[in-house]
Formats: sequence, structure tokens, C-alpha cells
Amino acid sequence: MAELADKTNLHIKPQKRMSPWAVARRKFMKNKLAMVSLFFLMTISILSFLAPYITTADISRVNIGSMSLEPSAEHWFGTDKSGRDVFTRLLYGGRVSLLVGISCTMLIIMFGTLIGALAGFFGGLVDTMLMRFTDFILNFPLLVFVIVLNAVFFGKLGGVPVLIAVISVLGWGGVARLVRSKILSEKENEYILSAISIGSRPSKVILKHLIPNVLSTIIVQATITFAAMIVVESGLSYLGFGVPAETPSWGNMLSASREPDVLQNMPWIWIPPALTLIITILSINFIGEGIKDALNPKSLR
Repeated sequence: MAELADKTNLHIKPQKRMSPWAVARRKFMKNKLAMVSLFFLMTISILSFLAPYITTADISRVNIGSMSLEPSAEHWFGTDKSGRDVFTRLLYGGRVSLLVGISCTMLIIMFGTLIGALAGFFGGLVDTMLMRFTDFILNFPLLVFVIVLNAVFFGKLGGVPVLIAVISVLGWGGVARLVRSKILSEKENEYILSAISIGSRPSKVILKHLIPNVLSTIIVQATITFAAMIVVESGLSYLGFGVPAETPSWGNMLSASREPDVLQNMPWIWIPPALTLIITILSINFIGEGIKDALNPKSLR
């Protein structure tokens, strides 16, 4: 019997242990709401960035003969008060809104992670100086300052690049504080103290040990920032201080709803960008929640 048991055990393959990232990926893929949101976000992104190949209509040409037309087979979402196709402007507007959101998010995460990691790792005078500089940045009212700088520089340097630069320069403070707090708690672990004791360079300790272990927090924060940046761009454009009026964006398209005639009698002009914007923001938030649950080791979902 013992020999039979030994032979049976020989045929039992040892279970392969999954890495934490593989476990997180499996948990995320089981989150149906997050997967549906990811599918929608990828779809709208692909459609927006492939807009020149999907539609050939001119996004800026004023067509007097096609002004304020209701949705039809020729114009799926109708036309606006200048005779421009709403569906075409929706796709091109998505390119601008998503580009601003992605660019601002990347720059904010880079700046915030760098400042927070340096402050948390070195501490002392470096931490004090960097955090006081962060407080100085956080004291600026973002929307008011963006409006002022855009009014000063739009005509000289171009709208979208200045908008991305200003939002990014003023928006990284919260990320820096979050990363700093995570680094402060993480650097007290024994493996970090061991790496420092054997003479590892600070840059190596930060990049190889600390950043990878707080990466999950950074990823979740990036999704929150992405949604917030799209809202900021849309709000500024709606008020007339964001993307230039001649450049289509979801915020610029929504600015037409400020006219009572359009708001009451021409819903096809503002409802498509409004719904697209709302669903996009919700999708990003659901994806962020899915990532947070997937990276949480205590989550049972």
C-alpha cells in the first residue's frame, strides 16, 4: 500500500504558485463592471483616435445649407448651428479630451511620484523643502490660475499644449503627498534597511525596491487623476477658457448648451457629448475601483 501511495504521489503535479500581479489580473477580469467599463473606454478611445479614417466630414467647415439638422441617415447625430456634423465633432472631440486627460495624468503622476519618493526616502531637510514647495503649489486655486495663464499665453503659444502644461504643473501636489506617505511607511521594512546598510545607491533603492512596492497605489491614483483631468478640461472648455473654440472637444461641444434655444429645441447637439463624457468618467472610475479591489489582498472578489 505504501508503494502504491508513493506511485500515486509521483503523478500529482505540484501547483504552480501565481505571482501577486497574476492574481490581481485574474481578480480584475472577474469584475464584470470593470471589464465592461474597460471595453467601453477602449472602444471610445479607438474610435476617437481613428476618427480621420472613420469619417471624412470637415470638422471646421461652416455649411449654411445644413444648419441645425436633426439626426438622419446622412448625419447620424444631426448637425450643429454652423452645419457641422455632430458625430464627426464627437469623435474628434474625444481625441482632444482624452489626449489632454492622458497627457496631464502622465505628467502629474511622474512629477508627484518623483517629488513624493525623494521627500519620503531622504527625509529631514530634503523632505521639509519639498513638502513646503508642495504646499505652495497646493495653495494655488487650479481653475482660476489655469484661466489666468490661458488668457495670457493662449494667443502666443497655442491652446492645448499650454493647457496641458499648466494643469500638470499645478496638479501634482496631492499625488506627491500620497506617494510620500507610502514611501515613509515602506522604507521602514527590513529589506529596505538591508539594502541601505550594504551601500546600495539611493536611486537604486527608490527605483528598484520602493517604487515597485507602492506601484499599486500609484496605478489606482492614476485612474482617479485621469477622470479628474477630463472633467477639468471639459469644465474649462465649457466656460470658454480651455481648449480653443475652433478645436472640437467634448467641453466645447457642451458649451453650445448655454444657449436656451439649443438646450430646449436641439438636444441632439449637446446630449451626445454629455452622455459620452458621463459614461467615460464612470467607466474610468469603475476601472479604478476594479483595480483597487484586485490589488487589495483582503478583497475576496
